[in-house]
Amino acid sequence: MGQDPREERLIEERRERRSRAMTGRERLSRWCAALAFAAVAAGLAATAPDDGRTVSAVSAVLVLLYAIASRIEFEIGSGSALPTQLVFVPMLFEIPAGLVPAAVAIGFVAGGLPSFVRRDGLHPERVAALIGNAWYSVAPAAVFVAAGQPHAGAQAVPWLLAAVAAQFAGDFVLTVVREWTALRVPPASLVAPFAWIFAVDALLTPVGFGLALAAAAWAPAILCVLPLLILIRVFARERRERLGQTLELSHAYRGTVFLLGDLVEADDEYTGTHSRAVVDLVLATCDRLGVDATSRRNAEFVALLHDIGKIRIPKSIINKPGPLNAEEWAIVRTHTIEGQRLLERIGGLLAEIGWLVRSCHERWDGAGYPDGLAGDEIPIIARIVYCCDAFNAMTTPRPYRPACSVDDALEELRRNAGTQFDPAVVAAVEAAIASSAAAELDPAPASLVAASRRAPAQRTGTAVVLAATVGDAALGGRGDSTTFGASGVTDLRKPA
Repeated sequence: MGQDPREERLIEERRERRSRAMTGRERLSRWCAALAFAAVAAGLAATAPDDGRTVSAVSAVLVLLYAIASRIEFEIGSGSALPTQLVFVPMLFEIPAGLVPAAVAIGFVAGGLPSFVRRDGLHPERVAALIGNAWYSVAPAAVFVAAGQPHAGAQAVPWLLAAVAAQFAGDFVLTVVREWTALRVPPASLVAPFAWIFAVDALLTPVGFGLALAAAAWAPAILCVLPLLILIRVFARERRERLGQTLELSHAYRGTVFLLGDLVEADDEYTGTHSRAVVDLVLATCDRLGVDATSRRNAEFVALLHDIGKIRIPKSIINKPGPLNAEEWAIVRTHTIEGQRLLERIGGLLAEIGWLVRSCHERWDGAGYPDGLAGDEIPIIARIVYCCDAFNAMTTPRPYRPACSVDDALEELRRNAGTQFDPAVVAAVEAAIASSAAAELDPAPASLVAASRRAPAQRTGTAVVLAATVGDAALGGRGDSTTFGASGVTDLRKPA
């Protein structure tokens, strides 16, 4: 599972879009980009000075080779890296520079024709996207027009470097604008894919220049690119198959996680419902803390499965109406270890999740269990889930105590920041709750939140009586029930 989950999502969405008609926003953006490109390309062709070069058979062959190269895709995020630079560089030298953008667009459309006729291929309307993809060729073509279209040779190297630099800058800016306006793809998510795309183009540019030098001496030499394109196509196909397997494995992991979540809910309805309610708050907190996409995905899985070990705790303990004795408490505290064991038996990604589940009841001050980790020794995901778990438990009514109000629950988190909870996580949870709409984030069921605001938690002296945190949420209310307050944390359900 080395693939970035955000990139997995972009790749999967791109695959799904290819065979569908465009939606309103995407349609408007793609067609505006295509029409604007057509206007700019026509203007460049009309205003470029005549250097005596004409459209020849070599030009036609280059367009055909470009069409072949455009069909070889290395999927990266919402786009793809193509080996078209092998053909584009010779185009700059062999085709009148003012006509290069038009030739690139024709090559893209010609390369897409087989996909248009396949039942599972490109939707015909996506011809606009293919035309818009040719925007990257405008800036380097303009550089060659300004240079008087130099011939392939040593004197052309500075101009080629300038053209490639203009290509990279223009391609990145225009693609960011197109993808944001069409699909609301965050610009930051395009940085890593473009690093790969530009690396591929940079590595292929010298090879393309070598082909241009060879073609200048003997035109048929341009066909030497075909064996290389065939070899690259083999690698691209293998990568596509591996990505497909990765996506399938990702779906399998996610399906397994939700199946296990259903198992927890079937075993104990409160625990299962509670786990699902924690997920939204965990993800919102992750966003506030700026965790990476892989950690965010893992946090979602941990939030769903942090209670999985509870199914190994005897029902006689889980449902015991009275206080637990010391032996029963010892059994209760094994649920994080049992959860880890269950997930490690599945293996793969869930084995990693199991290690995080084990740490979901560790305290910031080191007084948690099972390993007594403290501070930054505790994985950040476990710290997030622990805090969100406690908040949800406090704002959910249980048979032995009423729900705490959201305001009181937040106050208790603040009071115990630096002892029980990571202060940074508490601040992020508070910010996430304050900024979220009820329809978007449900840290506790809306009806319960409303009820808890009307009926604040019972108080004993200056302390708010809460049966929450360390084990309460994880065990359907059966855990280290506590009283938060200025005097610190004390057990409410002492061993009998």
